[in-house]
Amino acid sequence: MRGVLKWLERIEFPNSKDSEISVHNVCYAPDGSQLVVAAGDRLLIYDPNDGSLLNTLKAHKDTVNCVAYSRDGKRFASGASDKMVIVWSPQLEGLLKYSHGDSIQCMSFNPVSHHLASCSLSDFAFWSADQKAVQKYKISARVNGCSWTNDGQYLILGLANGTISIRNKLGEEKGRIDRPGGPNSNVFSVQCCPANGPGSVDTIGVVDWSQTLSFHTLSGQMIGKERALGFDPLCLQYFPSGEFCLVGGCTGALHFFTREGIRLGTLGDSFDTWIWTVALHPNGQSYTIGCQDGTLACFNIASSTVHALYRERYAFRENMCDVIIQHLISGQKVRIKCRDLVQKIAIYRNRLAVQLPERVVLYELSSGEDQPMHYKVREKIQQKFDCSLLVVCGRHIVLCQEKRLQCLDFSGTLQREWIMDSFIRYIKVTGGPVGREGLMVGLKNGQVFRIFLNNSLPLLITTAVSAVRCLDINSKRSKIAVVDDVGRLVVRDIVNDTILYQDTGVNSVTWNTHLDSMLCYTHTTGGLSVRVGNLPPRAPQNMHGVVVGLCGATAFCLRGNIMHNTPLALGSTMWQFIEAGLFDEAYQVACLGVTSSDWEGLAQSALEALHINIARDAYVKVRNLPWLKLIGELRDQQQRSAVPKEVLLAENCAFAGKFKEAARLFLKCGQSSRALEMYTDLRMFDLAQEYIKDGTAQEKKELVRKRAEWAYSVKEPRAAAELLLSAGENQKAIDIVAEQGWADVLYDIGRRLSLSDREALESVAQNLKTLKALPLAAEIFKKLGDEAQVVQLHVEVRDWPEAFRLAESLPELLPTVHYQHGQWLAETDQFIEAHQAYLKAGRTKEANRLLKQLSNTAITEERYLDASYFYWLLAKQYLDIYHTKEELNPIDHHLTEYKNHLRIAKVYYAYSVIYSYMKEPFTTHSPVSLFNVSRFILNEVEHKGVPKGVSMFSVLFTLAKQAKFLQANKLCLLVNKRLQSLKPPAGVQEQIDLNFLSSKACKSGFNDPEELLPLCYKCSNYSQHMNSNCCPTCRQDYIFSFVSFGKFPFSSTQSLVLIFPFSEILPLVQFYPEVDISDAEAERLLLAPAKHAEDSDPFNEDVASALPLSLDRNGLRAIDPNHVLILKRQGKNVRNVYYRNILPDLQVTYCPQCLLLFYAEDFELQVLQKGYCPFCHTSSEKLLEDF
Repeated sequence: MRGVLKWLERIEFPNSKDSEISVHNVCYAPDGSQLVVAAGDRLLIYDPNDGSLLNTLKAHKDTVNCVAYSRDGKRFASGASDKMVIVWSPQLEGLLKYSHGDSIQCMSFNPVSHHLASCSLSDFAFWSADQKAVQKYKISARVNGCSWTNDGQYLILGLANGTISIRNKLGEEKGRIDRPGGPNSNVFSVQCCPANGPGSVDTIGVVDWSQTLSFHTLSGQMIGKERALGFDPLCLQYFPSGEFCLVGGCTGALHFFTREGIRLGTLGDSFDTWIWTVALHPNGQSYTIGCQDGTLACFNIASSTVHALYRERYAFRENMCDVIIQHLISGQKVRIKCRDLVQKIAIYRNRLAVQLPERVVLYELSSGEDQPMHYKVREKIQQKFDCSLLVVCGRHIVLCQEKRLQCLDFSGTLQREWIMDSFIRYIKVTGGPVGREGLMVGLKNGQVFRIFLNNSLPLLITTAVSAVRCLDINSKRSKIAVVDDVGRLVVRDIVNDTILYQDTGVNSVTWNTHLDSMLCYTHTTGGLSVRVGNLPPRAPQNMHGVVVGLCGATAFCLRGNIMHNTPLALGSTMWQFIEAGLFDEAYQVACLGVTSSDWEGLAQSALEALHINIARDAYVKVRNLPWLKLIGELRDQQQRSAVPKEVLLAENCAFAGKFKEAARLFLKCGQSSRALEMYTDLRMFDLAQEYIKDGTAQEKKELVRKRAEWAYSVKEPRAAAELLLSAGENQKAIDIVAEQGWADVLYDIGRRLSLSDREALESVAQNLKTLKALPLAAEIFKKLGDEAQVVQLHVEVRDWPEAFRLAESLPELLPTVHYQHGQWLAETDQFIEAHQAYLKAGRTKEANRLLKQLSNTAITEERYLDASYFYWLLAKQYLDIYHTKEELNPIDHHLTEYKNHLRIAKVYYAYSVIYSYMKEPFTTHSPVSLFNVSRFILNEVEHKGVPKGVSMFSVLFTLAKQAKFLQANKLCLLVNKRLQSLKPPAGVQEQIDLNFLSSKACKSGFNDPEELLPLCYKCSNYSQHMNSNCCPTCRQDYIFSFVSFGKFPFSSTQSLVLIFPFSEILPLVQFYPEVDISDAEAERLLLAPAKHAEDSDPFNEDVASALPLSLDRNGLRAIDPNHVLILKRQGKNVRNVYYRNILPDLQVTYCPQCLLLFYAEDFELQVLQKGYCPFCHTSSEKLLEDF
């Protein structure tokens, strides 16, 4: 980087008393349109572009020491030795002024709030446009320089006593940095480095008269180390980017540093005077300095490109001290921080050489090809070299200075030296074995030499007309391209020493590293041309810059200081070779990088020319599997037998869509069948028909079948079906019509089919059934004579009446219909009807399983009345099975199951009262009813097991509580004692214990009232409460009245009256007619009057000793028929049961279905209220019918 003088002016004021006018300060407007100069006691406004003076402001009475522009460009300020600060508008109008107590030394605008900080010898002040007053603050030493931090929160002051003071907006000191040396380290300028990214830390640059440059953080910590200047500094200024800074002072040169303080040299020309001030243009491309002798000079900043290229790796200098190695293909970058000025760069294979001012550092690429780039230092040559060109090889570096070429090893030892006849303009490493690499050297006199590092004799290759600008050699080192200063390009064959190609107006050339016959060059007028082999180049491709490298289809073009990747349009070059019939060369060009369409074109052209291998490789590139499959088939045909060329071309044309051409080629080689197959596959049936006019019937049928398949594929199923029917493919036609859901068409097909096509008819019927066209399906099934399927159709649509009507004529099918009906009823939650249907179907196991599932569910859900009903149905089912047997055995399994299930049904029926009493807060049952119910359950399960879900605790607890209420003290004590052995629910144990203690301490004695004891009406004896449900004397079973005392619906004006206690023992005594008396005769005898007047009712006497009680004809005639209850049991060979009512005033009746006995009025009330028998749920209509 260097400074190029833009303009210079020596400021002089005529008629001034001062012989020499000093420029103490300069500043730019933020937009770069004005340059404000403090010269003498005046302000000079310049145009920074050409240095013309725009205006002169004379407002101060003494020397102007400082000027500053606000960041928003709305105002600037000036301060002078007359103690005044003046604020100006951009239109050069004075806005306001204020004064200090001493001479103004420096000033700075806040970058955020635009406050103005002005500093004098003894104080500093803050001014802003929104405040009328100026806030001033005293300070202990002279302020030489000031600067705001990037966020505008703190003001940094450089003091003459060697101190940097950090102040906030209120003037309070928040930090202090003391420079070593104290007053001897007069801080003359401070600057805050511009922020170069989010999260950056404010860095303070300081120059003092201990001749040092240092950098600090706001906390006072030094960054890096102090840098010795060698002169007294007067000014410090950062570049807008913050990467570099400039320092001027008591020397005529402007020194150039990095932000870390690395000295990079000097900028611009040197002057024999002090440099008081320097200001950077806002764009960072120029700067202006002001000197003690009144010199005002503006310089442009010119940066030179230091870079090197080897294949796709590009190394260049960045920020003057860093080297960036970029992989131009992958875009990967790696940075090497050299911490010194990078002067030259050279790269070759895995070597990198970087020349610094005092040494040359050699790096080696230590990573693999597919790994991230990583360079490590291999050698350092601690020597200072003065050279114009630098290249690096495997073991050497080559330095070029004018005519001299020197080869040094990595230790810095000179190995060989060449002296050329003219100045060396260009040098390039051409490769070779390590230590014996070759160099191509271009001279100013136009000569091009080849030099080998192990050979002292250079070889002349060619001579250009004028000085060599650039040159390159192809990868096989057989051809060389040279461009001279007049823009002439010459391509020469080194082996044959012949000129291959020439062109003019060229400024750069390079060979392709991937294809040795391809080169590209750029024109001086712009544009890039590509040439391959002997074919002429096409029109130049638009591009700006010069080409410096070519890898594959990517050209590396240098535009200014930036390297760009330019993809080459190689498609046109490839098509040149195709047009010339050079398919191998075309494939090589395509491999460098062309579009997919170009690959397709190459493959198709090669295939048409029967270059099958080229075509295959091209289609592999674009992964065109269909064409690859075709090429594989063509290769197989060639390998199996000699295939005519026309056949291969015809296959290619057919696959490419050129069908007429393919048919013509097939006919030409006598293979018309191939043409027919092609047209058939393409569904061009009209054309195919022309080729099959004289064909066989099978061929015509096959054509019709394929045409039908095509019609179906193009969504024409009706036409496809008609074609298939005409070809005799009935099943396929039926499948197509069924898939479309055309029931009427299916039925029409069924009508047209004969009975010999039974399989097709069945398919039609089944498809109609699937389509829910049941009447049509029924017609087809009737045509087939399959009545069972007709019935099944009605079953599937749940038309049960019609299904049963039709099934009556098919006895073998009726059970199946009943079973399916049962299944449907169960699915629709009609479980009782489903049970009956299972029984009709003869599926007793399913009926059994259904009832067991229902009863288990009812018990789980604590619906004990429902559980009782389900168990009664189970019992009745076993009884019906028992009655169907020819021989009735009293110990039959089904009879035993009937009695067991009936007993469980009675227990659940009774337990429902106990459960309701225990769960509900109020009860409608009397204490006597609860007492009888709990006693009945206890005696019933005592020795026969407790059914699932029945809580013995609830039974005993209810019995104990009612016994206590009815003063059955003995029973109460016994039950409470038994309760002690049971585990009660939570919170009840204490009450049980209290009841037990109170029952043991009964005052009225441990007796039970006689009216509560069970009475046997046969033997007239009382028995104990817990002595089973039969008389211990005569073994007669007690006959109980079964009535449910649930909550019956009643109005608010009614009360629920309990007529008879539940499970009260009925006054009935069972008797038996003699064995030779049939049931019909017994009924007739009971209705007949007594035969002898002296015959009396046998039940008026003591009958306890007459067990079992059997009556003859006279005894039956002697009984009053109104006192007899006959239970007529259903079933063959089953005798009736006869009871004598001992208390005729209490009418007793029974349910003809479940044969349970009730008080007549109680039973009638329950049937009227519920509409059915309370136990077996037989409807009232059925009961009236049975009676």
